[in-house]
Amino acid sequence: MELVRATEAAAIRAVPFIGRGDKNAADKAAVDAMRKFLGTVNFDGVVVIGEGEKDKAPMLFNGEHVGNGRGPSCDIAVDPIDGTSLTAAGRPNALSMIAVSDRGSMLDASSVFYMDKIVCGAEGIGVVDIRKPIGENIRALAKAKGKDVGDIVVAVLDRPRHERLVADIREAGAGTRLLLDGDVAGGINAARYETRIDLCVGTGGSPEGVATACAIKALGGFIQGRLAPRDDVERENGLAAGLKFDHVYEADELVRSENTFFVATGVTDGGLVEGVRKLGPIIRTESIVLRSRSGTIRRVIADHLAEKWI
Repeated sequence: MELVRATEAAAIRAVPFIGRGDKNAADKAAVDAMRKFLGTVNFDGVVVIGEGEKDKAPMLFNGEHVGNGRGPSCDIAVDPIDGTSLTAAGRPNALSMIAVSDRGSMLDASSVFYMDKIVCGAEGIGVVDIRKPIGENIRALAKAKGKDVGDIVVAVLDRPRHERLVADIREAGAGTRLLLDGDVAGGINAARYETRIDLCVGTGGSPEGVATACAIKALGGFIQGRLAPRDDVERENGLAAGLKFDHVYEADELVRSENTFFVATGVTDGGLVEGVRKLGPIIRTESIVLRSRSGTIRRVIADHLAEKWI
C-alpha cells in the first residue's frame, strides 16, 4: 500500500496536464509527487531503472536512493508516467508505475535503450520462443491455448520499425492491437487471462522490459528479451556494462528474484486500469498490485478527498 500511495500521487498530480500538449510538465509533476511519497516508504531503495533519460525530461535518476532507509534493501524501476505523450494528447493507456525486487536482482540495461521482447501468458512457456518466426509462434500459442489462429490478438507498438512484423502477424492469420505507446501495459495484458490480447511482441524500451518482467513473474507468464543496440557506440557501452548481445534474456535473467512487486495506477483510462476521475469532492484512482512471492493480483480503488490535493 505504501508503493500504491506513490503511484496514486503521481497519477493525481498529472491530471491537470492531460490533453494540454506539454508532456514534460506532466512528467515533472508526477516525478515530484512520486519522489515525495517514496521518501516515506519503509525500505532502502536504489533506482536501477530511472525515467526520462531518452528525452532529458525530469527524472528519478539511476542510482538515486529512495525510501526512509529502514527495512529491506531493494532495486527500483520507476516510470512516474509511462506514456507522457499519451497524457499530453489526452489519449488512453497512460499510467504511473513502480517495480521492486530484491537488491542486486534487476538487470541494468540502461546503456542500451531498446530491447526486442515477446510476452504472453503461462500457455507460452516452453512453446513460444523469440528466436522463432512470428508466424510459428502464433500457431504454437494458438494450439497451446486451444484457439483458432484467427482468434489470436497480438499487441505491437505502432512504429515504422514494426511494419514488417505487423505484416507477418496478419499474414499468419492473427489480428493486431496497435499500441500508440505503453508496451508495459501491453505485455501485462498479454499475460492476463481475462484480456483479448494473447501476445505482445516488438522492439521497445529495455527499462520497460525489465519492469514488465517483474509483473510477468507475479502473473506466472512468459517473457523473453534480446537487446537491440542502435549503433556501435551503444553496443560498446553495453559490453562495457557487462550486457550480452545476440543473447536471449529469460525472465530469471531480467529479474533474478522471486520476490517482485509491480504497482501501477491509471493516469488516463486504459485496458489495464481506469484513469483518475474527479467525482465532486472526491478524486478516484484505480491501481493494480502484483506480487510474485504470493502470486497475487490486487486491484485498489481509492477515493481521495480533493481538498487534500489543492
